[in-house]
Amino acid sequence: MDNSSLDNANPINQNDQTNNLSGTRFSGLSGNELFCLQLIGFEPGNLVLGNSVYAIGFLGSQLAGIKTVIGGEIKQVTNMIAGGRVEAINRLEKEIASNGGNGATGVTSELIFHQGNIEFLSIGSTIHRIDQQLTPSITSSSDGQEFFCQVDAGYIPIKFVFGNVAYSLGIARSFMGELKEMVRGEVKQYSNVFSTTRNLALERITEEARKAGANSIVGIRTTIVPVGQKGVKEMVMIGTASYSEQAAKYAESVGGIISSDLTAEEMWNVTRIGYVPLKLILGTSVYSLGIAGGIKAAIRGFVKGEINTLTQLIYEAREQSFKRIKEQADAINATDVLGIKTYIYQLEDDLIEFLAIGTAVKKVTDVKTRSDQLPPQAVMRDKTTFVDLSQSTSNSTLNNSRVSDTSSNTNV
Repeated sequence: MDNSSLDNANPINQNDQTNNLSGTRFSGLSGNELFCLQLIGFEPGNLVLGNSVYAIGFLGSQLAGIKTVIGGEIKQVTNMIAGGRVEAINRLEKEIASNGGNGATGVTSELIFHQGNIEFLSIGSTIHRIDQQLTPSITSSSDGQEFFCQVDAGYIPIKFVFGNVAYSLGIARSFMGELKEMVRGEVKQYSNVFSTTRNLALERITEEARKAGANSIVGIRTTIVPVGQKGVKEMVMIGTASYSEQAAKYAESVGGIISSDLTAEEMWNVTRIGYVPLKLILGTSVYSLGIAGGIKAAIRGFVKGEINTLTQLIYEAREQSFKRIKEQADAINATDVLGIKTYIYQLEDDLIEFLAIGTAVKKVTDVKTRSDQLPPQAVMRDKTTFVDLSQSTSNSTLNNSRVSDTSSNTNV
């Protein structure tokens, strides 16, 4: 495969790089990742990391006195968390440069709560060009296999990017009186607040990609992380800001930046059959049981059998969220919305939120992959070979341990 398109893909300042591959290298790449990266001209370097530790007390000071109005952003917490993530990523990038790397794959952004402290941690695996050319440094959230799929589909990685929003799931007591007077159905003012808040993370990751000179963000992963003890959560999106020449005109049709939460393999597949992703879209709706009583009260009224009130409530919330997804897709002339995922949250006894998220795509005739098919190594899933079951209370066989038992850290 021609690797020349990676030479000038990144418009950011070029690092002073000198390939330093002498001695033993310590890489986080698996055998499958190594195979795929070599196909596009890279070999492994050292594992690199960057971190930043804040005192929990500092977070507490940011949360002090906050009135928890439903769905609203808490800007001081958003900014504090974003600052910690940026510091960790900047230090990771310095380690890449000190290792003479051409970039790093599998870059993460984690929040780890230690006793009394919160650590922002970024880890990645350095990669070096086999031809030893000095090029701008790439950072990517994609692992080595995903990196191959992305490049083969024509999306050249540039930079790891993220967008976040810290918000409250609570509700100010002054609003509860209003809720008790409401009839059952959607609470539109809350739906609007939640829709605005949820989309802030997407707006911010899009702006970061724009600053990096990208026209697309691929492989977006969305995670909701609990923050503190006051019902505050962070919604964070991470992905790889990239540039695609063949999708450039479609990026312009959606404001300059394509956004997609399709996996890298899915991205390759849809490109292979002539689809281009357009935009990650979210539909959210907040519904109240109103005078019918709270959810818990409704459940207590039945010993067994269907709870018709809840059945209809959740159905209506789901339909309203899907309607909003469709409206957004129609507005950008999408052919389909793929990979729709749905989530439901109980906000209070009287309130639920239904969230739907997916990627709008368009059927076209002028996009294609470089290869006719993916190598098997690009789609093989690596198996976990270290499992910690010391905190598990359930039985588990030694050759089939659950992945969820392997770690208690929050990994974004």
